[in-house]
Amino acid sequence: QVQLVESGGGLVQPGGSLRLSCAASGSILRIYTMGWYRQAPGKERELVAQSVSGGSSNYAESVKGRFTISRDNAKNMVYLQMNMLKPEDTAVYYCNMVIAPRDSGPGNYWGKGTLVTVSS
Repeated sequence: QVQLVESGGGLVQPGGSLRLSCAASGSILRIYTMGWYRQAPGKERELVAQSVSGGSSNYAESVKGRFTISRDNAKNMVYLQMNMLKPEDTAVYYCNMVIAPRDSGPGNYWGKGTLVTVSS
């Protein structure tokens, strides 16, 4: 069974930095896209950043120039480096991957989320 586990959330002051990590485990044949979404209180979940297997990345306009997504295919991990954090970045951040397990077709997988709070 494929599982995603995030880490690295916490409380940070405005202007600070955090690095989120997400590890995929289980019987994995291939990982296609890796990405991060977030959901703030009272708002819908939104895409923050996404890395596709071909090497390109996409970012939400609100985080361009401040956040960087990276992936380690050998370790089945994805990272989100968040710099110049703002209070409006406060949200639960979810890891998302499109994964082809060894024993079934590709599926969309989610982590349980990690809370990022930006406050002074």
